[in-house]
Amino acid sequence: MVLQILVGTVLMLISLGVAGLSFWVMEIVLARATPWFFREPHRPKMMLALFLAGVWSMWLVTAGVWVWAIAFRLMELFPTMEQAVYFSLVAFTTLGFGDVLLPPQWQLLGGMAAANGLLNFGLIVAILVDALRHVRLGQLEARQRLHPHAARVDALTRADAAAKSGRPVN
Repeated sequence: MVLQILVGTVLMLISLGVAGLSFWVMEIVLARATPWFFREPHRPKMMLALFLAGVWSMWLVTAGVWVWAIAFRLMELFPTMEQAVYFSLVAFTTLGFGDVLLPPQWQLLGGMAAANGLLNFGLIVAILVDALRHVRLGQLEARQRLHPHAARVDALTRADAAAKSGRPVN
């Protein structure tokens, strides 16, 4: 049991390390692209940002799955790489079909892979929301600098929407 926890912990740290490096690269790319994202037209650029964020999310999940799958295969827990990837994906996404299982002496790794997947999905959502919020707020500020009248319209629209929902205006 202790060996399973140790192996699972190392795999989680490797997976989170890959995610951390990926976040770092994404932040560098976003910082360099920020001036371009803030120039008009905004809508197509926001759609591109959403598309790229989706591709990045899929890449990050895939990388985490492969970390676990390669480890499962190196430990010879599955006879083929395909089964290792399949089990890793099912565990990482917490689907848990149960048609492919780890050997009984290594079953704790399945739960640890699932916990790692949950953690990665939570981090992905948090980072994506923050990045997209940053881009959108920057676009709105840039638009308000270029079109002062639009700032008043946006403020009125925001106040109107807040009044309808019963929330205070920020």
